[in-house]
Amino acid sequence: MAKKEFQAESKRLLDLMIHSIYTHHEIFLRELISNASDATDKLYYSAMQEGRTGVTRDSLPIRITLDKEARKLTISDNGCGMTAEEMEENLGTIAHSGSLAFKQQMDAKDKNDVDIIGQFGVGFYAAFMVAKTVEVISRSEKTDECNRWVSDGADGYSIAPCQRDTVGTDIILTIKDNAENENFDEYLEPFRIQAIVRKYSDYIRYPIQMEMPRTRMKEGCDPEKPEYEDYTELTTLNSMVPIWKKSKSELKDEDYNAFYKSKYYDFTDPVRHIHMSTEGAVTFHALLFIPASAPFNYYTKDYEKGLQLYSNGVLIMERCADLLPDHFNFVRGLVDSADLSLNISREMLQHDRHLKLIANNLEKKIKSELLSLLKNDREKYEEFFKSFGMQLKYGTYVEYGTHKELLQDLLLYMSSTENKMVTLEEYVSRMKEDQKFIYYACGESAAKISLLPQMERLRDKGYEVLYMTDSIDEFCVKMMQKFQDKEFKSITDGDLGLESEEEKQEIEKLSADNKTLLDDLKTALGDKVTRVQLTSRLKSHPCCLSTEGAVSLEMEKVLKAQRMGNEPEVKAERVLELNATHPIFQKLCALSGDQDKLKTYADILYTQAQLIEGIAPEDPVAYANAVCSLLSE
Repeated sequence: MAKKEFQAESKRLLDLMIHSIYTHHEIFLRELISNASDATDKLYYSAMQEGRTGVTRDSLPIRITLDKEARKLTISDNGCGMTAEEMEENLGTIAHSGSLAFKQQMDAKDKNDVDIIGQFGVGFYAAFMVAKTVEVISRSEKTDECNRWVSDGADGYSIAPCQRDTVGTDIILTIKDNAENENFDEYLEPFRIQAIVRKYSDYIRYPIQMEMPRTRMKEGCDPEKPEYEDYTELTTLNSMVPIWKKSKSELKDEDYNAFYKSKYYDFTDPVRHIHMSTEGAVTFHALLFIPASAPFNYYTKDYEKGLQLYSNGVLIMERCADLLPDHFNFVRGLVDSADLSLNISREMLQHDRHLKLIANNLEKKIKSELLSLLKNDREKYEEFFKSFGMQLKYGTYVEYGTHKELLQDLLLYMSSTENKMVTLEEYVSRMKEDQKFIYYACGESAAKISLLPQMERLRDKGYEVLYMTDSIDEFCVKMMQKFQDKEFKSITDGDLGLESEEEKQEIEKLSADNKTLLDDLKTALGDKVTRVQLTSRLKSHPCCLSTEGAVSLEMEKVLKAQRMGNEPEVKAERVLELNATHPIFQKLCALSGDQDKLKTYADILYTQAQLIEGIAPEDPVAYANAVCSLLSE
């Protein structure tokens, strides 16, 4: 038969699909197997409609055959096949899909029994990425005739009668010769083909079979001097039934754990698995896992978030980042849905409402499961929080606190009174009747925070303090502002709401009486502090630093550590607070008028207050000399 030109702008469109639409050459095998699966599904559907017996999925395998010498790769199915007219329509017209038309004609009640994958009619042409010629031999179930379709992908195609013993289709690819930067030989290697099938088509519902090389001991040989021979064995390459489509009652924790460890190469069991099947506005299956520990590159820019995305068991994307919000980016797993709007290559996903609906459902479910873990298995949750608590905190801070309501129930902090990790809800439930604020303190460790001078008064009043030791904690708290209408208050803030009216009046009177001394101390310290004041918050310590404004001492330390180049330095507005009942204050009063001595004492007290807060002195030598001069008096 004479050659025919491709319809639909022929060569230009075909070149675009071969060279631009598909990112990886290995995709061709996924597309051809999906087409074979669709054809087999059509035959299976017809058999069900007609009540034919003996037609089962296991009896309808998809076969892959390799011939290295002839450089041929063949994919055969026992599906519905095509007539000459259907070949003309489906293979001669690019972007025409017989599968899509079939799916549209199906009754709604039958759609759950048949997985029609191809909908765009272009996946077949991915074969030309690796093949110099493509031959299709097909015998339709509608007629006894058989036809051969042949094309080199450039000058059109030809269709002619041929012979095939059974109904079905053979797609025969003559693989290209290797090029400078392309190794096409790999598509003639059994183990490479096996790997591609397992990656993309592992859950096709029909057996995908191929002769695989094996080695065995020769019969009758001496066991002391064994001899081996090579042979091939017909092997099913795919597992066929996805674990996420099985009923939960069929599965045990061991099944989920084994799947997780083999799929994601983790040595430890996940903390939690989430098995979802949702129908409604969007229908999808999901199998998610919360890892027990963070991967080595988790907190680096190299870490890639995302879930595997399947459409009817066929892998579409290795990592679909849009399915997971950043605050839950530690979750691993997959989503399988037939409702998504895929573009013609299936490798890229259109951003439509179905994707957003799935993502929203997953976010709510992950939150729900984490809360369940927190309430029912506290020890496991705390182990999880050690690995991923920082990410949850980060999630409450970014995007101007958009997600704080979602995440704040999941946060844990060390408690000063309970000596263990507690939630914000647990803290608020224990607050005393006269307690106005949720008190917190930031520092390097809980042990160091507990020694801060400001802790004494709070401890005496029996107030619980949350110890925050992560660099992001204060930023996170500032963004949350409140929890259950209770305002957060750092113990380094100026007013902690601890003083009675009598104490306030007493401090005001003492401050007025010693205004000259306090002004002289401020002058001695210059712009290191915004002012020097008396306080009643201290007991045994002579002084401490507090702050005014949005930037705290802890935030200053974090921002300073992240400062790059010539960026302006961010500084907290510091206030030096003095304990009016401490002997040191009496000493200062006695030095009033001696500006040099007063400056020495002011510098020492300020530096000591810095050291207590974990801030290195600006001039440690000057500080050491000043202390020595006082000791030598």
